[in-house]
Amino acid sequence: MDFEAFRRSLAGKQPPRGLAPVLRALWHDARGNWARAHEIVQGERGKDAARVHAYLHRKEGDLSNADYWYVRCGEERPRGALDKEWEALAARFLEE
Repeated sequence: MDFEAFRRSLAGKQPPRGLAPVLRALWHDARGNWARAHEIVQGERGKDAARVHAYLHRKEGDLSNADYWYVRCGEERPRGALDKEWEALAARFLEE
């Protein structure tokens, strides 16, 4: 699936089948369900899940928690807009 197809899928009621957990989390976040997105990544291990976890806490406004997760994934907190961070994450994980 490419980025545009992923973005179009946001019009649906359910995420597309076969998405990796980090992409399912981003899908739910984009649909306004932060809690479901957080629940998904909270149950996952690895740097990709930590990276999305960091983004979600940044979006929530809990920067100290976000920074903890940015350190866990080995990245710095972006200074740009949240929507640009979401787009970059979705594109990155779709390419993998």
